[in-house]
Amino acid sequence: MSVNKVILLGNVGKDPEVRYLDSGVAVATFPLATTEKGYTLTNGTQVPDRTEWHNIVLWRGLAEVAEKYVHKGDKLYIEGKIKSRTYEDQAGNRRYITEIFADNMEMLGGARASNGSDHSTAPASQAPSAAASTAPQQTASGDDALPF
Repeated sequence: MSVNKVILLGNVGKDPEVRYLDSGVAVATFPLATTEKGYTLTNGTQVPDRTEWHNIVLWRGLAEVAEKYVHKGDKLYIEGKIKSRTYEDQAGNRRYITEIFADNMEMLGGARASNGSDHSTAPASQAPSAAASTAPQQTASGDDALPF
């Protein structure tokens, strides 16, 4: 498994899917879209916007914050590690996946915030009931025992 640091600023593609392990630990997953703006070359050729989709994984307190406050369309700032792994699907096929295991998340607003509704734009560490739960608390054994 390779590990690299990454910072992403993007929009949530769908509401987080949150699961609780038998030990009570929360794990949230959702796609995040980042877009590189298009541009025009000196010869007049137009290069369109390019959107990349990232699989985000949140553990413990961050997952609980996401369950309560993160929704499709929200803009997020994510700091984390890139991790690649393989697994076998239900049909026995080997699959490869690259995920971002977030160490930090800040909610920057989104579709609800821009429409004037009451939606939190505070960092996750300031969200109600998230106090002291946003610190990264992953263990090596937790990384290998993913529930999905």
